[in-house]
Amino acid sequence: MVVTPSKLLVPAFAALLMTCAAAPARDAATLRIATEGAFPPFSDITAGGEVQGFDVDIANALCGHMKVACEIVTQDWDGLIPGLQAGKYDAIVASMTITAERRKQVAFTHKYYSTPLALVARKDSGLAGTEPAAMAGRALGAQAASVHADYAQSVYGRAGADVKLYPSVDEALIDLVNGRLDAAISDRFALVDWMSKSGRDCCEIVGTLKDSESQAGIAVRLEDTALRDRLDAALDAILADGTYKKIQGKYFDFDIY
Repeated sequence: MVVTPSKLLVPAFAALLMTCAAAPARDAATLRIATEGAFPPFSDITAGGEVQGFDVDIANALCGHMKVACEIVTQDWDGLIPGLQAGKYDAIVASMTITAERRKQVAFTHKYYSTPLALVARKDSGLAGTEPAAMAGRALGAQAASVHADYAQSVYGRAGADVKLYPSVDEALIDLVNGRLDAAISDRFALVDWMSKSGRDCCEIVGTLKDSESQAGIAVRLEDTALRDRLDAALDAILADGTYKKIQGKYFDFDIY
């Protein structure tokens, strides 16, 4: 059988089309950004279905500086990195802590805020401090696949706490309010916001956790170094021109950078 040049070109051309379709649109006029939508005040969804919060405002400010349209999409926490790797969106702005393990999967910008973890407990729990031994035999909630869960398991779980993991921080806090947990771990800034709204009657922040300071960064695919560099430059710009401070002031009366 004789194979003509045209027959050779057909599969090669098809492969080229597939490669182009899979390639990330680094220079596209629209930047598609994912956030969780279940971590107020950083991201939340209103009754009308609008995504709002500090992370969302930062994402929009970065897009504005980069002169691209910003499309915000929501994704459950444990699907954020897989969705990025699959090309569903271009970046993650979701209060994601920069860790050595995550750096194997995604590329991070420099930080856009820092936060310690804190322990929040029911007022009737009798907890007076954050010592791990005090949580022995008690139920402690945290968000799965997060630094909150890592800390809960490695510090409190080893000391005898019954660590329960949830798809979102909101779900852990609901169980705390309803008495199914004695305490929960989350970012201190998120807990301060929650205490000012839903948690003030039932609960109290027991304290900040030792050696728990972490930095949140924006994640892109490992190969998207050009996009990461553009986002870093945009972050520097909104920090310098006062945009970041203005956004911060909408949600916090203290510095989180």
